[in-house]
Amino acid sequence: MISKDYVIMSPQGLHARPATTLIRLTKNFKSTISLKKNDKLVRLNSMLNILSLVIKGGETISIVIDGEDEIIATEAIDLFFTQQLKEL
Repeated sequence: MISKDYVIMSPQGLHARPATTLIRLTKNFKSTISLKKNDKLVRLNSMLNILSLVIKGGETISIVIDGEDEIIATEAIDLFFTQQLKEL
C-alpha cells in the first residue's frame, strides 16, 4: 500500500472537471485507489465520492493506492497532481 499527500493549489479546489479527469485516470489501473481528507476515505471511482469531500484550495488530501500496479498508478497520479491539475 502506498499513501501520498498533496496540497490542492487551485483556488477552486478539486472541482468537477479535474475530478472527472482523475476518475478516468484511475480506471486504467487494477489497484484500489482512494482519496482521503481528514478522517474520511472514499474510493476514487465516483464523482459523488470526490465531491462529497468538498476539497478546497489549500487543503491537504491523501491518495491511498493498494494493489498489483500501485507503483505505476502512484507515478501517474503524482503527475496528475503536480502538472495536469494546474492546467484544469
